[in-house]
Amino acid sequence: MLVTFLLEELSRLRSNFLAGVNSIVISPRRWGKSSLVEKAARKVGDENGKIKLVFIDLFNIRTEEDFYRVLAEQTIRTTTTKVGEVLSVAKTFFNQWIPRVTFSPDHLQEFSLGLNWSDVAKDPDEMLDLPQRIAASKGYKLIICIDEFQNIGFYPDPLGFQKRLRSHWQRQQDVSYCLYGSKRHMLLQVFTLPSNPFYKFGDLMFLDKIHTDEWEKFIIQRFRTTGKKIMPDLACQIAQSVENHPYYVQQLSQLCWLRSPSDMTSEILDQALESLILQLSLLFQNLTEELSTSQVNYLRALINNEKRLSSKEVILRYQLGTSANVARIKQALINKEIIDQIGQQPDILDPVYKLWLRRYYFI
Repeated sequence: MLVTFLLEELSRLRSNFLAGVNSIVISPRRWGKSSLVEKAARKVGDENGKIKLVFIDLFNIRTEEDFYRVLAEQTIRTTTTKVGEVLSVAKTFFNQWIPRVTFSPDHLQEFSLGLNWSDVAKDPDEMLDLPQRIAASKGYKLIICIDEFQNIGFYPDPLGFQKRLRSHWQRQQDVSYCLYGSKRHMLLQVFTLPSNPFYKFGDLMFLDKIHTDEWEKFIIQRFRTTGKKIMPDLACQIAQSVENHPYYVQQLSQLCWLRSPSDMTSEILDQALESLILQLSLLFQNLTEELSTSQVNYLRALINNEKRLSSKEVILRYQLGTSANVARIKQALINKEIIDQIGQQPDILDPVYKLWLRRYYFI
């Protein structure tokens, strides 16, 4: 649904896929990255049968061993159609060792590779070159889409691993990569710091918020198609109430639609917004309880629209310690993905959490 608004970004990503250009997609959580990549992949796959899309999610992949295993499994799964081909690929493309191939009894196309990590660790080049070798052999162009790519930062030697990946990936002629994830600040460090191996690795795409006028037209149309009516100003208020956050705009719109017998009203919007906040109240309470007192005080300063957070006046008013401590608090909250700095000022990423803090916590 979100891709409806991201036509320019969709076209750009599609062009990158067709041209074999590496792509990096960065935006805050739940802004539509995965939907965008999947939509572009489907379009390219429909247009050219020789382009194969390999999807990998690193959400719970926390070791190099698992990374190599999943990379190999997903590449083989995408480029083979028969059970016999899996065994043939294992014999043909693994020169140094033959992995154990275990098939699911329910679905023979589902399989897993068993690797001897001590052997792989000595020389992982074969694993990283596997996509290129398969692509060249079969006449394919592979696009490997890796979600939650920032999780490689949790590996024992993240910088060394990044160097190894970059040295192999930049030489591959028939394989390109689309890298994205949910932790914006970590991805920015990986791809925008000149000292990091993945600096200037590919086309860096930042997704912007969808404008209020686009949400207005979208919400009005969705109400209209179901025989209900909403005035333009209320459609705008729905989007603005949650700061045009794509995930929450859709949630709040649905809550308003469910409460509207025919015509939407401002009272219904108030009820729906309060319901959305209360649905997440326990989650927000647990999140806040895990913060230190100084971190909570920093959030209070943000809620009160304080601009000069390192000034003596603000530090004293909110008991933030010292200016150096303010910097540490800020970085800790960024690492926790509670705040981010987009532009000049830090801001709370979750607009509904911000409303909860203002209405229920900082009373």
